[in-house]
Amino acid sequence: MKQERIILGIDPGTTIMGGFGLIKVVGKKMEFLQLNELDLKKYSDHYLKLKLIFERTIELIETHNPDEIAIEAPFFGKNVQSMLKLGRAQGVAMAAGLSREIPITEYLPKKIKMAITGNGNASKEQVAKMLQSVLGLKTLPKNLDSTDGLAAAVCHFYNSSRVEVGKSYTGWDAFVKQNATRVTKRTLKK
Repeated sequence: MKQERIILGIDPGTTIMGGFGLIKVVGKKMEFLQLNELDLKKYSDHYLKLKLIFERTIELIETHNPDEIAIEAPFFGKNVQSMLKLGRAQGVAMAAGLSREIPITEYLPKKIKMAITGNGNASKEQVAKMLQSVLGLKTLPKNLDSTDGLAAAVCHFYNSSRVEVGKSYTGWDAFVKQNATRVTKRTLKK
């Protein structure tokens, strides 16, 4: 593993891209680089929102040259339309990273909260306060959704020494190989 690396954490969303967080890891220490969000409330066109998510992710990649991306996996909800939109947002953010051959690891929200606070059911406030303490942040953003991407990056740092951390993709080929549906014998006969 590299001695020095940059981790980009992303929390996908179509109303507020709930945060992009960047940390720099030197040896076994991490330092805060940037925390931001992409506010998409003013746009009504879902496809335009997806385009903006992709462009912003590419911009962050080109500016900071992250070595790895940690992304919050969509949680399962009852509203199918919301889940579909969230999955698309995650997909375009992942596509941006994959197009630049950056390894991506997904983490469930509970796993991120557990890594940061020791409690998988922690509130946004608890996660934000722990990030503030661990990274030495002077202030927290007004919108705590902004800290979700940073939490994904820190979770990845904590888990990067473990052998298996979640679903990981090193590029398009790996993504396709791990997600391709199996070809049935019936399909082969056609």
